[in-house]
This record gives sequence, C-alpha cells and structure tokens, in this order.
Amino acid sequence: MISSFKELKDYLRQDALATSRQSYRPHLLGDYEWKFQYLLRIREYETNCLKGWKKITMLPIIYYHRWRFGRLRLMCNFTIPLNVFDAGLSIAHAGPIIISTSAIVGKNCRIQTGVTIGATNGSNEAATVGNNVFLGDGCKLIGGIHVADDVCIGANAVVVKDILEAGTTWAGIPAKKISENNSHSNLSPRLFT
Repeated sequence: MISSFKELKDYLRQDALATSRQSYRPHLLGDYEWKFQYLLRIREYETNCLKGWKKITMLPIIYYHRWRFGRLRLMCNFTIPLNVFDAGLSIAHAGPIIISTSAIVGKNCRIQTGVTIGATNGSNEAATVGNNVFLGDGCKLIGGIHVADDVCIGANAVVVKDILEAGTTWAGIPAKKISENNSHSNLSPRLFT
C-alpha cells in the first residue's frame, strides 16, 4: 500500500519495469491500459496519503483524477479497486478484469484479459496471491484461497483450492498442477536482473 510520495514513484517505476516500459509517463495518445494503471497508483496515493489541509487544497485535482480514472475504467472494462495490487503490476490488454476489494495481490503480478479474483457464497473473502504470479487469460480465483509465489495459472483455469507449491504451473477446471515450471518466463525479464 502506497504511504508516501517516494513510494508512489517506486510503485510507478516497478510497474513500468513489469510492463517493459522505458518511462512511467503515459503517451499522449492511446496507451489506455497504462493510463489506467498510472491513475490507479495516483488515486492510491491520494486516498492513503492526502489528509487535512493538503487534501483540501488538492480537491479539484483529486476530483479530476477520480473522474478520469472512472472514464478509463469503463473504457478498458476494468473493475480493479484501490490498494489491492503491490508494486510491479502488469495489465496485458484492455478487456474484462474483475478484482474483489478484499483480494490481496503481491509484487510483480501479470494479469491477462478476462481474469476474475472474487469471493463466493456470500463471503467477503477473496484470494491472497503471492509475488511473481502470472494469471492467464480468463482464469478465475474464487474464494478465500492462497496462491504461493512464482506460480503460473493457465488460461481459463478455475482455482478454488489453495496453491501452496511455489514455482509451479496450474491449469484446468478445477485447476491441477501440470508442471514444475515457474512464472518467470511469462513476466518481464527486467524484473529479475
């Protein structure tokens, strides 16, 4: 969770590394997924750090960021709440991504289109995901499960039980271990240098 301006810059740098960008500044035209991600981090900073007179003096900018964030959220079809993802988030493409507000995702997560991390059966508990995790197209993580570090979850997998073996690949419905390969080949190599 971002708790200072220095941490905001660190998060943006790590996110830029995760998406193989040269700079964390968005391009003027296009680049909507990155603009969303950039504003996600700005909104986290504003929500967590700006209090009292600082917040009051920044209200017009805060409301502009909130409005712009909402528009990008609709344009990209993302439902990603604040303060869920740690540094190193990489959103691959625009498309439906639904994340519960109670989910916790570690560092260096790459998330593809159609991913859902949600609660079930009237519970508010959602998944806790470790560091360096790859979430393939259309995968679903349902309920208060735990996913270990360096795990790769394949396309359209449905995970309903804990994945406690670090550095493995899982796929299928329900998800089963299919190999001992870790997620590093699916993440930006710049994260591991």
